[in-house]
Amino acid sequence: MTRRHTAGELERAAARRRAPPAIEPLPGGEPLAMLVRRGLHPRLAAPDLPFPPGVAPAAADRIAERLSHYAFRLFLRGAILARGPFRPAEATRYLTPAQAGRMAVDLFRLGLAEPTGDGRFRLRHPARSFGGTLEWWVGRELARRLDVAVATGVRSGAPGVGGDLDLVAALEGKLLYVELKSSPPKHVSREELRAFMARIRALRPHLAILAVDTALRLRDKVLPDLAALVPGARPVRLLRENHRIAPGLYVVNARQDLVENLCVVVADRLKALAPEPP
Repeated sequence: MTRRHTAGELERAAARRRAPPAIEPLPGGEPLAMLVRRGLHPRLAAPDLPFPPGVAPAAADRIAERLSHYAFRLFLRGAILARGPFRPAEATRYLTPAQAGRMAVDLFRLGLAEPTGDGRFRLRHPARSFGGTLEWWVGRELARRLDVAVATGVRSGAPGVGGDLDLVAALEGKLLYVELKSSPPKHVSREELRAFMARIRALRPHLAILAVDTALRLRDKVLPDLAALVPGARPVRLLRENHRIAPGLYVVNARQDLVENLCVVVADRLKALAPEPP
């Protein structure tokens, strides 16, 4: 029979242990602190951007202003996917050659691309995908328009839950989680949607949004596929292609203005959480 340690022995053994290591301050501010309070261990992933992370504020402002144009996002996405020198007209099939030429000049003026001398351009700081750029721009715009603390590219540390959290924000004491997709709706798979729902269940945010950066309709595939994963879902169309699937769960696209659409559903959720008026 194993002898039980006395209270004195337990205290002396505990006193011999080293002090636990100091906890470093969280780099993401309140959004990451809200995840820690939920028992998670978040950390920021390395930025994946077509420009240096420490770009000058004035240059960042100019880049963000151009990213607000849907056509420019389409073009930059194609330039990143080219994985090397590209002809402007071949970056995306959704722009005319004249439009594409102007977009290439914009990339050059912003310091994002340089000509190779054969009618082609190449990115000066190639990114792996467009996703990091989309997260950077949306996070910046939400922080500016709603005056909220935002963190992007967050590894949640949730056990058994894969994938980064594209964007988390703290607004009025509520946790917002946004999943951003730059692929057309037909390329948003059911597996991706199931992973999105798994992250929601691990995070327990007050508000979760699936935002698809497309002008195409979501009602044909993304909306029904996501609703099928939510017990008792009753999708309600709020405005344009902005839908409430269930309390606190929304899906939006980029028709007219992606960030404005995000603000529309944020307002819908905050009103629902507010006290009833007298």
